[in-house]
Amino acid sequence: MNTTQLECFLTAANFLNFSRAAEHLQLTQPAVSHQIRTLEDELGVSLFNRAGRKVSLTQEGHLFVQYAGEILKLAGMSRSRLLESAQIRPVRLGIACRNTMELALLRPALSQLREEQPELLPAIRIVPFDSIENQLREGQVQVMFSYQEIAPKNGEYRELLRCPLVAVCLPDHPLALQASPTLPQLSEAGRIAVCRPPICPPTLFALQGRIATLKAPGQTIFCESWEVIHTLVETGFAFTVETDLPQARRPDLRYLPLDGFEPLSFGVVTLPGGRDPMVRRLLALLQQTLS
Repeated sequence: MNTTQLECFLTAANFLNFSRAAEHLQLTQPAVSHQIRTLEDELGVSLFNRAGRKVSLTQEGHLFVQYAGEILKLAGMSRSRLLESAQIRPVRLGIACRNTMELALLRPALSQLREEQPELLPAIRIVPFDSIENQLREGQVQVMFSYQEIAPKNGEYRELLRCPLVAVCLPDHPLALQASPTLPQLSEAGRIAVCRPPICPPTLFALQGRIATLKAPGQTIFCESWEVIHTLVETGFAFTVETDLPQARRPDLRYLPLDGFEPLSFGVVTLPGGRDPMVRRLLALLQQTLS
């Protein structure tokens, strides 16, 4: 069943004359007759009594007039709403985050961007490490956070800030008494929670490994995400070492600087040569809110 069949039927039902219906629809009379006949075949009933040039509606035809009108009305409404939706389609911006820390970094810039660009609709994804580069390459996301040393080679990296390395623990942890813990003090400070690259950058993983090798067996907890690490730290099961992102700090934890280690470059990656003004504005706002 299609709208052409329904329009032919309703017009013929109005004029009770196939020729006049064809003239009104700017079709040939055989074309109108064919559309009505195929509609009748599909419904399995006769909609018109045919007697020469005169036609009249059957009982089924009278009943179907209402249904055909409602179907055409619904089709027209659907078409109008889809056209309206296409005309006011929001501007989408795909943003990939690896963890909730990066979501925290994103919020201030995104809040300001909403005030400037109310038509924007962010598509924010927390993406597994194995697929985040593919999504950037395929254009599913336009912006992703990354450390420079693990940034996708097919992307364009832009630094936002330099992140020093810190030890993180509860305020009542033995490490919290140290202004800047040394490597021996870290090795003697109980359990440490660590994670592998690319969840953490290789430089940080190497430091975690140096500390872990100095510890007794069972004093190192290997984790699969920063969310798990921070849960263990917040509940007192372990401390950790990480890069310091001040805007993502948790107020109930202590952040202790580690001397003798170079800060790591943290920023965003976009596709090379990107000219999207919304992407450029987001990057500028991230630079402002994170500096």
